[in-house]
Amino acid sequence: VVIDSTIAPVSAGQILPTGTCILAQGVLEKLSANEKQIIQLKAEKILHVGTVEQDKYPLSRERLPLDSLREYPHIRPRTTMVSSVTRIRSTLDFATHTFFQKYGFLHVQVPIITTTDTEGFSEKFHVTTLLGKTSKEKEPVGVSDADVVSLEAAKAAIKEKSAVVEQLKRSDSNKESLIVAVQDLQKTNELARQIEAREKSKPVTAVKPDLLNFNDDFFGRPSYLTVSGRLHLESYACDIGNVYSFGPRFQADKTVSSKHVAEIWTVEVEMAFSELGVRLCILKAHVPDKAFETQLQWGVPLTAEHLSYLADDHYKRPVIIYDYPKAVKPFYVRLNEDGKTVAAFELVVPKKDYNREPKLYVQIGTVITGSQNEESFNVLNTRITEFDLSIDQYEWYLDLRRHGTVKHSGFSLRFDLMVLLTTGLIDVRDVIPFPRSHGTANS
Repeated sequence: VVIDSTIAPVSAGQILPTGTCILAQGVLEKLSANEKQIIQLKAEKILHVGTVEQDKYPLSRERLPLDSLREYPHIRPRTTMVSSVTRIRSTLDFATHTFFQKYGFLHVQVPIITTTDTEGFSEKFHVTTLLGKTSKEKEPVGVSDADVVSLEAAKAAIKEKSAVVEQLKRSDSNKESLIVAVQDLQKTNELARQIEAREKSKPVTAVKPDLLNFNDDFFGRPSYLTVSGRLHLESYACDIGNVYSFGPRFQADKTVSSKHVAEIWTVEVEMAFSELGVRLCILKAHVPDKAFETQLQWGVPLTAEHLSYLADDHYKRPVIIYDYPKAVKPFYVRLNEDGKTVAAFELVVPKKDYNREPKLYVQIGTVITGSQNEESFNVLNTRITEFDLSIDQYEWYLDLRRHGTVKHSGFSLRFDLMVLLTTGLIDVRDVIPFPRSHGTANS
C-alpha cells in the first residue's frame, strides 16, 4: 500500500508499524517483474487507521515460532501462516458437509452437555453449578502450617510483651524504656492483625466431591461434556437413516502430545441397516521379530509405538486394524461370534514426509475409529453390567433396542488431524483456532 503523506490523517510513525489496521481506497496497480511485490494499492483516501502499541504488540518480531504464537490465540490469525491454515480448515469443513449432503446424509446436532457416559471409560469433564454453594457437611480449609505457627507465635509474643509493658509501668524504669516496649507491642499487634486478615481472605469452606448432592444441581443429576455423540446420533439413524454430526468433543485427559487436545472437533456418522462385514483387502505378510518398549499382550490396547511400527515401518501406508479385544472398546460395540473380539476398526495413517529442509515428518496416527454397534438388547445389557456402568444412565439407549432395533454401524473422524495432515504442520494446537489442552486455555 502506497500512501502519500498529504492524505494520511496521522503521522507516518503511526501507520508504518507492524499491526496497524488501515482501511484505504485507491487504485490497484500491477508492478514490473523486477519488483518484490506483484501488485500495489496506490491509496487515494484513508478511511480508517487503527494504531498499535508497538512495545506491547506480540507480533512486532518477525517469524515468531508457532509454539510462541500459541500464547496469543487472539492475535495469531494476523500471521500469514495461521490465516492460511484457517482458510484450509474452512475449506475442509465445507467439503465435509458437501460430501455427506451429496450422498443423502442428514446433519444432526447432538448435545454437548450429556448425562450419559458415552464411552464408559474415558476421562470426562463434569458440568455442575454446585461448586459455588456449600453443603451441610463442610470441610474447613485451614491456613498453611506456616501461617498457623506465625499467628500462634505472634499471640504468644503479644502476651509476653504486654507483661513487660505492665512491669515497666509498675517499676521505676526510665520513660524511654517504656516507650520502646510500647512501640514493640504495637508492632506485634499490627503483625497479628495482618495474619488474621490474611486468614479471613481465604475460603472458609470447601465442598468435598463425594458430598455433592446432584439432586440440587442444575440438571438434577451428574452431567458431563460429551466425549462422543454416537449414542445420541444412533437414535436418529434408527428413525431417518444415514446421519452425521460435526462438532466439539471433550476429554479430560492430561496427556501432553502434539496430537492431543482437550477439545476435539469430530465428524461422527451413523448408518442404519449397515454391518461392518465389508470386504477388506488383507495383505498377509511375514512380520519380522520386533522388540517394543511396551510388549504386546492379548487384551491390552495397542500403543502409539505399535501403531507407528505397523503404518510407518512395516506397511508404509494407511492401515486398517479391526476385530479388537472386547475389553479395549466401548460397551456398545457389537460382540463377534468368538465372544472375545468386537466389530471395531481403526484407520492408522503413517507419518508424512513433506520433502523440505530441515527434514520434517508429521506424525498422524489414528484418524478414524468405527464399529458396528450391538443390536441385541440382552447382549448390550450384559455389556453395560460388565463395564460396571449404571443401567439407569443408559435406559434411554436401551429403549432403542426394546423398540424396533436395527443393525447399524458408524465411525468418528478426527477433523483436527485431517487438517494437520493437509497442512503439513506438526502440532494439532497450530490448526485449531483456540486450542484447549491440559494447563492451557488462553482466551
